[in-house]
Amino acid sequence: MTQRKPPGITWESWTEQKIRKAQEEGEFDGLPGAGKPLPDLDDAYDPLWWVEKLVQREQVSVVPPALQIRRRVEQELETVWALAHEVDVRARVGALNAEIARVNATTTSGPATSVAVLDVELVVQRWHERRRRR
Repeated sequence: MTQRKPPGITWESWTEQKIRKAQEEGEFDGLPGAGKPLPDLDDAYDPLWWVEKLVQREQVSVVPPALQIRRRVEQELETVWALAHEVDVRARVGALNAEIARVNATTTSGPATSVAVLDVELVVQRWHERRRRR
């Protein structure tokens, strides 16, 4: 339990005594980061630095789901065009359609989603056309 500061002693001297005692007992030995420079020390001061760290640490997305699904569709289609087998194309597009349907059904904030599920047959047809052109 934390001790109370005794009366008649200044906060500064009491704190210094606690630090000195901890040093003598080795409580500061082997701390992580010992001897290493402080991270981000040379960066410009940002009053919202803690928000950026929170977003990074918690992997929070600040992009609305409607925009996130558009980006996801673009990325997934690039992956689909590089696949070697039609079965894989159909599986990826099916999984993407399930994700699109989930976002369309559950998005309640931000802009409305305008991404419709993909026509699997049309995507497969375009995949075949791209493979023939190679």
